[in-house]
Amino acid sequence: MTSKSHWKLLALALVLVVVMVWYSISREDRYIEFHSREHPIFLQLKDYFWVKTPSAYELPFGTKGSEDLLLRVLAITSYSIPESIQSLECRRCVVVGNGHRLRNSSLGGVINKYDVVIRLNNAPVAGYEGDVGSKTTIRLFYPESAHFDPKIENNPDTLLVLVAFKAMDFHWIETILSDKKRVRKGFWKQPPLIWDVNPKQIRILNPFFMEIAADKLLSLPIQQPRKIKQKPTTGLLAITLALHLCDLVHIAGFGYPDAYNKKQTIHYYEQITLKSMAGSGHNVSQEAIAIKRMLEMGAVKNLTYF
Repeated sequence: MTSKSHWKLLALALVLVVVMVWYSISREDRYIEFHSREHPIFLQLKDYFWVKTPSAYELPFGTKGSEDLLLRVLAITSYSIPESIQSLECRRCVVVGNGHRLRNSSLGGVINKYDVVIRLNNAPVAGYEGDVGSKTTIRLFYPESAHFDPKIENNPDTLLVLVAFKAMDFHWIETILSDKKRVRKGFWKQPPLIWDVNPKQIRILNPFFMEIAADKLLSLPIQQPRKIKQKPTTGLLAITLALHLCDLVHIAGFGYPDAYNKKQTIHYYEQITLKSMAGSGHNVSQEAIAIKRMLEMGAVKNLTYF
């Protein structure tokens, strides 16, 4: 090999290394923002009281246009993170998905040992403790996914975190907590009209996390003209939240059946299939790719298979 060829190979190798490093950094940049704790997890009254336009986007990626309604909601809810979580030197968290992979997993004991257990929507605990555990620190929900009897499926100190997709979601929680005339229209499924919860346990999730999950993980446009906006699932949102709140993030029960497997149920607790996701605005294939990236990078660890 001539000296000239040798230097050409070295130069090519150097270019490849630079490209690989740049690609790795650009991917990691997607997750750096999650670990920044500058953004408050829950919305608080003081940030809206005197500010006319606190957000650049409408729901679900911001609160633009919903400020007056939100002010009334934030006046009767709370925003603090419990001292039991705040005081932890290392916050070990697990996000429990609702996937069928939890069925017969016997992970209940393992899940209960985490400092923070995050659950989704109306996923039941009673009767499934052996597989999913019994501890619930945080439960993310929206009106249509709220369990009709929250005291059965949660602990007395569980934080019930509202994920608002539309202005009617704020209206619903206000009527529930203030015992005003209930709203029956504007929902794709009838939410509870009587919901026995302690207002002190209610939190409103900062839409910043919806924006970050959509933009950084799924590369979705934030400004969408279509009526049914593409948006992250509650599960991906919960992982985004956990990466912001926690020092160690594990997941369990994530992943949907393959598209050709039309009879496989998607949840561990009910007999519905992937067909039920049609028209939801969720791209589960894109989310699977995003979660696999996080697993490959070591940002999260999976307790089940994916």
